Amino acid sequence: MSYSDLMAYQRETEALAQIAGRLGWDQETMMARGSADQRAEETSALEGVLHARRTDPRVGDWLAGATPSDEIEAAQLRHIRREFERATKIPARLAQELARLTSLSQGIWAEARARDEVAHFLPNLSQVIALKREEAAALSQGTNADAYDALLDDYEPGATAEWIAGVFGRMRPRLVALREQVLDAPVPEPLKGEFPVEAQMRVARDLATAFGYDWTRGRLDLAVHPFSSGSGNDVRITTRVQETDPFNCFYSTIHEVGHAAYEQNIDQSYLLTPLGRGASMGVHESQSRSYENQLGRSRAFTGWLFRRMRAEGLALNLPDEEAFYAAVNRVQPGFIRTEADEVHYNLHIMMRFDLERALIAGDLLASDLETAWNDRFLADFGTVVDRPANGMLQDVHWSVGLFGYFPTYALGNLYAGCLTQALRADLPDLDGALSQGDTSAATGWMKDRLQRHGALREPRATVEHACGFVPEEAPLLEYLETKFRDLYRL
Repeated sequence: MSYSDLMAYQRETEALAQIAGRLGWDQETMMARGSADQRAEETSALEGVLHARRTDPRVGDWLAGATPSDEIEAAQLRHIRREFERATKIPARLAQELARLTSLSQGIWAEARARDEVAHFLPNLSQVIALKREEAAALSQGTNADAYDALLDDYEPGATAEWIAGVFGRMRPRLVALREQVLDAPVPEPLKGEFPVEAQMRVARDLATAFGYDWTRGRLDLAVHPFSSGSGNDVRITTRVQETDPFNCFYSTIHEVGHAAYEQNIDQSYLLTPLGRGASMGVHESQSRSYENQLGRSRAFTGWLFRRMRAEGLALNLPDEEAFYAAVNRVQPGFIRTEADEVHYNLHIMMRFDLERALIAGDLLASDLETAWNDRFLADFGTVVDRPANGMLQDVHWSVGLFGYFPTYALGNLYAGCLTQALRADLPDLDGALSQGDTSAATGWMKDRLQRHGALREPRATVEHACGFVPEEAPLLEYLETKFRDLYRL
């Protein structure tokens, strides 16, 4: 009975965790700003309940007595054991204080970003870093892992900072060389004009539908920083709108649909169990990045999007589909990670990876972060950061304690390169469908090969199972070089 008792208990824990996630969604999309202090207390209280459940001695007893009968049960036990071992290393006080502080810090970060005042955010950031260093020390105690690796394991199990640094070290020279070639070429004409919010949102909803989002189990809202929330039968997405830049809205929406489709398409028998979620954030990003970039920014699909925008009555200064494709994929240095083109994006991640490793190691203080950010940005991108909202205040991640999360974005790109190579080999006529706005063959391939399996396998094994080879950086780099050398006639 140990296994069945454990899974019944785990199902309730998973349900409570979904409620905690819904509180976060509400805070980002609906909650009044004056409710922040109370919400922090609510979040802390719920985290206390979750921590108590995850460290309940009965979980250890059930794990000791459970014998898996198949691959699925073995995977469920692997996840629960890992979560139990990690949770029991973290004091309840620390878990609750982290939940309370990061809930508060999220609002303070948003205010600081809107006011361009780093000083308004630094006290909270310093406290968050101190608590995350304490958490990392607790998690790494009795292991060979360093502090940063202990945090990274929350988002990409099995990965290490040393391995990621090696991958980034191999990627950087080719990315920099490609960037220099592209920036020396003539610059495509950008999209210009005023694009009403209502029209953008109509197109955004059509895009979500085109990429397979199930509206009966989700909704689309606006947020400062787009995100996806939930799993199973309640998966919500957000986007943002700028009236002069519809691509921000459209590609944020496609990106979040990639995340949401992964969660919605997991086998229903895994609902409210450890397998009923993505294998890792890197694997999750492989879905959102492949939807957004390899599919959504392809020449074929942008042709459909061009026609869809014209049908909506949105004035376009671009003469044809090819000019529109060039504008969608326009390469230019910019401050904002989420708006970065495919050539620059991973360089943004590499910078954040190095900075947050230094913060957790104690080699960089929060008070020195703005200077370190600005110096590194100038060295990497050749541009002086003009204001904090375009610099260290642009991302929400550190305010909510997501140290170790940033490198998973680049790993997601790496995995997406591998998956797309395999997908294209299996679907040689894909562009014909994409040119009509039909992504079903590609998204169906992703569902069958990867999404429906949830967290059954470890992250890199998940990608290997889907694409048929060990994931590595070469397919991504080859995709980027082929695409942008063609587009810029290099």
